[in-house]
Order: sequence, then structure tokens, then C-alpha cells
Amino acid sequence: MDRRQLTGMILLGLIFAAYMVYMSVNTKPAPQIAKKADSTASVAASKSAQTAPQDALPSSQASITPSSDSASSAIISMKYGALFESHLSGNEQTLTIENNLVRATLSSKGAVLREWYLKNYKSWFGEQVQLIPYSNTKGELGLSFTTHEGKDVDTRDLYFTLASSKAPNNGVIKLGDNDSLVVTAALKLRNGAIITKTLTFYGNRYDIGVGVMMTGMENVIANRRYELSWKSGVQYQEQNSVEESKAAKALMSQNKTVEELDASDVAAPVQTNGSGTIDYAAIKTKYFTVALQPKFLNGEPAVYLDGHRTSATHEGFVEHYGMTFRLPTNNNLKADQFTAYLGPIDYDIVKNYGLERTVDLGSRWVIRPIGEFFMLPFLQLIYKAIPNYGVAIILFSLILRVMMQPLMSSQMKSSMKMQLLAPEIEKLKQKYKDDQTAQQQETMKLYGEYGINPAGGCLPLVLQFPIMIALYSLLDGAISLRQTPFIWWIHDLSVPDVLYKLPFKVPLVGVDNIVVMALLMGATMILQQKLITPTAAMPGGQQKMMMYMFPIMLTFSFSNLPSGLSLYYFVQNLIGIAYQVYLTKFSKNKMTLADLKKAPKKEGFLQKRLREAQEVAGSRGKALPEQSGQGSSSNGAKKKK
Repeated sequence: MDRRQLTGMILLGLIFAAYMVYMSVNTKPAPQIAKKADSTASVAASKSAQTAPQDALPSSQASITPSSDSASSAIISMKYGALFESHLSGNEQTLTIENNLVRATLSSKGAVLREWYLKNYKSWFGEQVQLIPYSNTKGELGLSFTTHEGKDVDTRDLYFTLASSKAPNNGVIKLGDNDSLVVTAALKLRNGAIITKTLTFYGNRYDIGVGVMMTGMENVIANRRYELSWKSGVQYQEQNSVEESKAAKALMSQNKTVEELDASDVAAPVQTNGSGTIDYAAIKTKYFTVALQPKFLNGEPAVYLDGHRTSATHEGFVEHYGMTFRLPTNNNLKADQFTAYLGPIDYDIVKNYGLERTVDLGSRWVIRPIGEFFMLPFLQLIYKAIPNYGVAIILFSLILRVMMQPLMSSQMKSSMKMQLLAPEIEKLKQKYKDDQTAQQQETMKLYGEYGINPAGGCLPLVLQFPIMIALYSLLDGAISLRQTPFIWWIHDLSVPDVLYKLPFKVPLVGVDNIVVMALLMGATMILQQKLITPTAAMPGGQQKMMMYMFPIMLTFSFSNLPSGLSLYYFVQNLIGIAYQVYLTKFSKNKMTLADLKKAPKKEGFLQKRLREAQEVAGSRGKALPEQSGQGSSSNGAKKKK
């Protein structure tokens, strides 16, 4: 892109931006409504300025009532067959189990979980996190199968008999840290067959034990297979459904190999399956997960994952996932056993269940080990000493910068050498402005004379990339930063620190928020670029434009990222600026061209290849490919002479 094209694009962008500002000022702005997590997440209408749809009401606000409609029962009776007719009606019993971490509600209709609240976590609208979607009216961890009559039975429509190892007090059982509770749900058919489900709850834990036994069901269930399912996904908890959907997915681990399922397109539902040795299947959002882990099975299972994306209000979208275990009914006397984890994606907790891969820490082979085994423990260690994550991030940034100083120093010194040589390079450009081949050859000679590798600053930067990406993954998805305040206007380190919401979106980038930490990060990046970028690296206009464009684009990008991440890079930039000022203004060992000329010379690999390419191009009377357009013109001029 030449200077005229670049100038034209900038002018068009400025005109378009001015037009958008004019329209926003002269028209009545739309009411400012915060993005909702999804169409079902705007709950607690009495506690929020948003209006929740009718089907989004939390279970605490919508009572659980048994289905006793005779017409409905008759329809289900025809659907399921006469064997299940007596279990289609009844009085629904609910049992609430509480420990220090969880409040769960179990229903006799289907022997399913109807509610699962996490006491120590709150959704963006202030209520306790509820993992089972509000739109789910049937509950989760239900059983299903096909009968010999060809009837597809969903036991969530059938009434079980509940019995618990501890007596409830007004329908509630509270567990101490070392307590446990076994609830047995039984469905006895008139032919003598029994479906038994046991749920074991523990004190001070996020998991439960799930057992399923099919006794005498071989004459009922076709193909000797039944299914245990979690069908409706995990309820979204964050205000921005777009950011939460980026982390939402389903996972399946087979023999320690994890496969991920991501529904990234509204028009394209996704699914996958596996069989054999299944370590676990899981559904996750950004900060919470539900996982099923087989502990004992009577035969080889098959696992099915499915997912789809739906549009939500305010340009959002929501991803829904389901997981199903298909299991053989061998009529054994021992139940199939699972552990169901329903809780936060906290690394220190999920690693006890072998669910570390539910924590997003980047690519498995390079990035993830850096975040998992170095950065995360290091940040946690700092937090233990100073229990403020904002301060911990600042200290983490300082210490990491010291550790990376050899790489950063090499990069900065290379930039300073280029700055010292910039006037000499400019003289060569003026001297050989009509002969690009000669200009390139003389420039390479100049680099060799002063022992400068023009690509010397690239390798340190490339080596830093894995660390930067690992850090991004760590801070972007750390549940420890969720709803954690820092100082003044930063109320939550896990979301952008929005100071003001614009009545319009900035053209091309789609940003409508003024985010303080992103602006500070961008400003320090521009200043740092100005200090370290050699003035002769590119033509004046292009160089200046590139120096500003990249930080500006990053500023817009960081306007949608957590303020904790922007805080880290802001501190890094401040340290870089301070070090650069020290080298150029206060260091006693300032470099000069004379020092460079006297220093021992060592030709690097890339520098050698560039020199050899220049020599080959010169012997053929041609410029290098990137200068072929200008080189051909000068060569043509020489031939003409």
C-alpha cells in the first residue's frame, strides 16, 4: 500500500467517523441497555433494571408444582405404554440438600436435580449462581430408554419414591463438612422390574455420586441400552453473552485424550461421539462446568455430545450443549457408578477430579504448560502474600519483566543500534535514490561495518510470544479475578472497566465503550513505540502511521477484554518506557557509532543470508523481490543509458 492509498483510507475513515458523530448528536440516542447474558439470563426483574422473559424466572421465584393434568397423563400413557401408567401421576416431593458450598433441590418426579445453587458465587445480576438453566422445567441427570414396544421413555415424566439416609427438617437436610447423605429413588413396575437411582451428597464438596441399577429390565428395554443425560447445558452467568460463549464448549476425554466440541455457527449444530475408555464428559461456560466421570460400569459405554448456538438480545448469542452416556443393561447386582462435578472452574479444585482441561490455558503443547505450571502457581503465590489481585498482577508483571529482562534488553539494544545508524542509512538513501540495488548493497555493507543485525530485535520478540499468549489465556479466564475489585473505578478485574458508554459504535471496530485501562495501555504503547522505533526503519509517513495504528487497534481490541489483562500490559509498558529512558538519558555506558565500529563483529545467520541474497541480486543486475518494482525501473534506466 503506497502513501496515497493509505492517506485516502484514513481520510475516508475520518469522514465516516465524523458522519457517525454528527448523526449521533443530531438524533435521539437509543436507550442504553446492558448486554444480557442470554435470553434466559435476565432474571430477578425486581432486583434489576432489565425485564426478564417469562420463561427465565429462577426456580426460587417459580414454584415447582406436580403435573396432574389428566389429559396430559393420558397422552403420555399412550406414548409410554401401559407398564408405566401408574407412575404418570402423583404428588411431587422435593428435597433440599445444603452444605457450605451448594444448595441443591432433588425432585421425586424423574429423580432429577431441579436446582443447583453455588453459595459462594453470584451471577452478574446479583443472585447466587444456578447451574441448571432456568428454562429447564424437567431437571437434569434423567434416564431414558426405548421399550420392546418401540416407546421412547423419558423417566423425567415418571414419579419415583424417594428415601434418604437422614431425615429432613421441613424438607431440608443440612450437611456438615464431614457428613454425607444417600438419597435412593426407586421406580417399581408392575412386572417386578425396578429402576433404582442413588444420589450421594457430601459436605463441603461440589460433587455427588450417581448410581443407576436396572433390575429385571431386560424384558422391558430394547437393545439392552439405557441413557443417562444432561440435556439443557449450563446456565450463563455473565452480562456479556458473546464473551461467555467464546469459552463455552463440550469436552470428552478418552484415554487422557481430550476432544472439544464448539458450536461456533448459528446455522450449524455440532455433535460428536466416542466409546471405550471414557475418562469424563463435560459441559462448560467461561467459569463453571458440569462433568460426568464413570467410576464403575457394567459394560462399555458410548458418549454423545451435541451443541448448537442461538441468537440472543442485544447482538448476543448463546451456546447450548448436551451430553449423554449410553450404557448396557446387563441386569447385574452392582449399579453403574458416576461422579458428577457441578461447580466452578477453579484449577485447584478441578485438578482433584482430573478435570484440568476445563480450564482454558491455551494450546496444549507450548502455551498451556507455561500457564499451568509456571504462571498460575506464581500468581497464586503472590496473592497468598498480598491478598489483592490488582496488586498481585502488578507485582507479577514486575517480577516477570525482571525474568524476561535479557530478552527485552537484547531487543531494546538492537533498536538503539538501529537508531544510531539511522542518519547514515538516510544518507545512503539520498545518495542512491535512483539505484535501489546499490542502495541495498551499501546498506548491508553498513550493517556489517558496524556489526548490526537488522533482524536482531525480532528473535527476542518471537521468544516472548508464547509467554504473552499464556498470560492472556490465564488472565482472561481466571475465576479468581471474577467480580474481584481493585481500586477506584475498577470494580471487577474480569471485565472491561467501562467509564462511559457511547451512544454509537466506532466505525470498523464496533466498540461503543470508553475503557480506561485500555486507553492507558494504548497510550503507553504509543510512547514506548516512539522511544524504541528507529526513524529510518520505514519511509517517514508510513513509519509514523504504523507506529500509531498498531497501538490504536490494540486499544480497541482491549476495550472488550478484562481490565486485569490491560493492567498487566500497562505496567509492562511503563517498565519498558522507564528502562528505555534510562538507557538513552542516564546510562553511563551510552552507545555511539564509534563504539559499534570498534566492537567485535559477528555475522548472524539471517544477516549472512541477506548479504548473500544482495550479492546474487547485484551480480544479476536485479534488486531483491521486495524492491523489484523500483529496482526494475532503475535497471531499465541504466540499460537505456
